[in-house]
Amino acid sequence: MPGDFSSGARLEIRITPADVGKRVSVRQVTEIADGHPMFTDTVGVLASWDAGVVCVTRRTGETVRIAQSAVVAGKVVPPAPARRGPGVPAVTAEELAATASRAWPPTESAALGGWTLRASGGFTRRANSVLVAGEPGVPVDEALAEVTRWYGERGLTPYLQLPDASPFVPALAERGWIREADTLVRTAPLAPLTSLPGGDDVALSRTPDAGWIAAYHRTGDLADAALKVLSGGPSVWFAAAPGVIGRAAVDGRWALFGAVEVEAAMRRTGLATGVMGALARRAYAEGATAAYLQVEADNSAARALYDRLGFLDHHGYHYRRPARPTA
Repeated sequence: MPGDFSSGARLEIRITPADVGKRVSVRQVTEIADGHPMFTDTVGVLASWDAGVVCVTRRTGETVRIAQSAVVAGKVVPPAPARRGPGVPAVTAEELAATASRAWPPTESAALGGWTLRASGGFTRRANSVLVAGEPGVPVDEALAEVTRWYGERGLTPYLQLPDASPFVPALAERGWIREADTLVRTAPLAPLTSLPGGDDVALSRTPDAGWIAAYHRTGDLADAALKVLSGGPSVWFAAAPGVIGRAAVDGRWALFGAVEVEAAMRRTGLATGVMGALARRAYAEGATAAYLQVEADNSAARALYDRLGFLDHHGYHYRRPARPTA
């Protein structure tokens, strides 16, 4: 659908609803000033195209809603290159996702081709979702039926965790699987983190004590399952100091940071930085050279902290579930 404008430029819309799940660039008219159209461009993953509205999810996790009638140009663009700081090894999204899964292991798992079905009694989506990597070895509909059956037997909602650039995104969107919890995976060289100030009163241990568990506000009534997941991983360390906790899992050259929680009254006092530094020094001593973490895209406070610590976006992932939960 070409469009002609007074500037002489000829624009084309070269995307359709069939491109949902692909990275696109969309240009829209925002206003007409003195007879001249004003444009803005949006680059991101085409999340949906329905009822006259085009939705594009940016790398930041923000979803931009664009009226189809305002779209004057659009095209599919290559995936965004992963950014990494000096000292951070090159790694694909699927490789880093596999490393992260080892650092947050489920209590039960099963293989479906290249996909890994994970369950942990409902403690966190990450430990109760399918890690989508490679092919499932069967047609998509058959794979989704098996996923639904497997999680249904355990009283759990079937979730899929997949990179934003996964080739299965369009198929899931077509089948009505709802997108949730856009998350960014961020990486940084580990060495600079070892010099972070503070942390002198941080205690490190291999297992979380009752105080650590009490400060971690995500266990609910799933303490047993939570403890198994939290304590799993190749080399796990728990950090605690008055008002703050944290966790790191070391796996070769990679160290995953997470579960950093600061008491509300003590935030913005450097406690999180101190815990990160203490964990980084421990991980560095074990031979790790790169840090990574996972943060929900709409958590602006956490992202600002990690920006200051030198973390860069590596890739994004999200979850999909059926439109009607089965549990």
